[in-house]
Amino acid sequence: MPKNLVIVESPAKAKTIEKFLGKNYKVVASIGHIRDLPKSKMGIDIENDFEPQYINIRGKGPVIKEIKSLAKKSDHVYLATDPDREGEAIAWHLAHILALNENEASRIAFNEITKEAVKSAVKMPRKLDIDLIDAQQARRVLDRLVGYSISPILWRKVKKGLSAGRVQSVATKIICDREKEIDKFVSKEYWNISADLKSSDGEVFNARLVQHLNKELDIESVITANEIEKDLHGSEYKVENIEEKIKMRNPNFSFTTSSMQQEASNKYNFSTKKTMIIAQQLYEGIKLPEGFVGLITYMRTDSTRISDEAREQAKAFILDEYGEEFVSTSDKVKKTKNSQDAHEAIRPSSVYRTPLSLKGILSNDQYKLYELIWQRFMASQMSPAKFNNLSVQIKNGDYLFKSNGSQLIFEGFLKVMNNSQKDKLLPKLAIDEILEFDKLIKEQKFTQPPNRFTEATLVKEMEEKGIGRPSTYAPTISTILSRGYVEKQKKMLVPTELGFIINDIMENYFNKIVAVDFTANMEQRFDQIERGETPWKNIIRDFYLPFKEMISQAENDIEKVDLTEPTDIDCEVCGSKMVIKHGRFGKFLACSNYPECKNTKPILKEIGVKCPKCETGQIVERRTKKFKVFYGCNTFPDCHFVSWDKPVDKYCPECHSILLEGKGKQKDYLICSNKECKYKESKGDEDVNKLTE
Repeated sequence: MPKNLVIVESPAKAKTIEKFLGKNYKVVASIGHIRDLPKSKMGIDIENDFEPQYINIRGKGPVIKEIKSLAKKSDHVYLATDPDREGEAIAWHLAHILALNENEASRIAFNEITKEAVKSAVKMPRKLDIDLIDAQQARRVLDRLVGYSISPILWRKVKKGLSAGRVQSVATKIICDREKEIDKFVSKEYWNISADLKSSDGEVFNARLVQHLNKELDIESVITANEIEKDLHGSEYKVENIEEKIKMRNPNFSFTTSSMQQEASNKYNFSTKKTMIIAQQLYEGIKLPEGFVGLITYMRTDSTRISDEAREQAKAFILDEYGEEFVSTSDKVKKTKNSQDAHEAIRPSSVYRTPLSLKGILSNDQYKLYELIWQRFMASQMSPAKFNNLSVQIKNGDYLFKSNGSQLIFEGFLKVMNNSQKDKLLPKLAIDEILEFDKLIKEQKFTQPPNRFTEATLVKEMEEKGIGRPSTYAPTISTILSRGYVEKQKKMLVPTELGFIINDIMENYFNKIVAVDFTANMEQRFDQIERGETPWKNIIRDFYLPFKEMISQAENDIEKVDLTEPTDIDCEVCGSKMVIKHGRFGKFLACSNYPECKNTKPILKEIGVKCPKCETGQIVERRTKKFKVFYGCNTFPDCHFVSWDKPVDKYCPECHSILLEGKGKQKDYLICSNKECKYKESKGDEDVNKLTE
């Protein structure tokens, strides 16, 4: 029987660590939390100074029994849960269940799951960090008070299954506020003017009009644009100034949780949840020829700090692969608002495990994320890229044009970034050179409303405003989507009618809870607890008295909201009228004779295209349980036509299959639905055809 017991959170992590420690160690998984507040009630003794009433989680009995049995037979028990507040709290609950002495050094933590890191941690156990535990308790108790006080009101006043929360309600508000901005936005016309000019050696380049009489130009109408064109027509284009500069482009810092989520979303369209699942797999261990190894450091962090050891390893790699001139001489660290700086940035556990060396071992998605992490870290340790920038000023009477060129002269960090940098070269020009006019380009533009949030930009907004923590971004977005407060439309997060209703209630009756400043300040107070500067119950006491008054007023003042909408549609089961109701996946039709009749039907959005398969049904927009839009025939299950891309009412001239709207790089084209046919046509050509028919 092994003398030492090591307890971690996940089976994958247990498998990896046991390989490192050898036969004298048994490694088991708690499979997450084993003790928590009860789900069936508040679980906080408010009268007894907010004492949490923890219980063993239902279903964890066999796990607890096994851990207790193994602990009794072991000389030492090591608690090796994740190196953050949540991990420290799990270790504390394990210590309670196993009756371990809190003053005993039984806690081990490591930022990466490698043989060296794990063995080093076992040699240096420490006591449980009660300040870290108290910070987690404060967050848990506060969130329980908010959620379990407001959610029942929403159930009674709106509908069952709704919830409110200190972070999720603020995230919903941010999305609703942006939608209100978009609705109020009034677009304004403006014009851009540029000229194609020819140098003395015959090269054509473009210069944009920027000033008139040394003032910035704001062209608001076609009349003004035409007047400027007349002014320009009679004068010559003369080179007034040429400025050449060497400019540096610095690499980004290594990933934090939020920047990793943003990059994975922007580059690969990964959801925040998907990114964290893959990152967890890479952290906990992947089976390589030499055994299970954690490929990256801990993936929940808001720090860009890098350890000295990792810097030295990266430096040695860069020297060997690229040369001394590619090694960074900077050791700057980006300070983020409310950053805890408890962990390093996300980086590979060994830079020598290049993405290429893991090709075929990692899954496709694992490879994509690992490559992002490896490249970002290596780039952060490399020298800046150098560009030769050329800026040319061209005069035409009282008007000033500008043209800029750029040429990469030293790759620097771009060497590891799959560099697709393209030079923009200008012809050789001389001051006072007269340029030949080729053509004037006038472009009508309109100011655009602010963009809706994507998952990536919402995470960025939450981080900048200090809302939530690296561990909460993905769960928060998942919650507001699953509750039906927000839905995804082509990657964009759009508030639903239900989302607006809940947000209005929160703003009118719990405005302090959804105030961005309140949520950000609360995160700072949790940090104070973690630093041992204030007792955690002080913060709960300060919060609860005004909150209790809000709850009392809301109970009395909020009127019941009826979300059902009448229709003229007959129920095919009992003949009663159907009504529109709100469900987890949006609106649906339900019989008004409920509960006697439980007939329901989805509300299908037709797109005006006949089904190409059965030729009788209509194509409708549908959604998966994960809210992804797809298109199918409304006669399903009689017809099984489906498509992820939106069909259009036009057929391929080559194979006669229906055409689809392209996505990504194909977004400007209609593409053939037949994968064996490569036909595509420009959407612009389609619009022209319609106008000329």
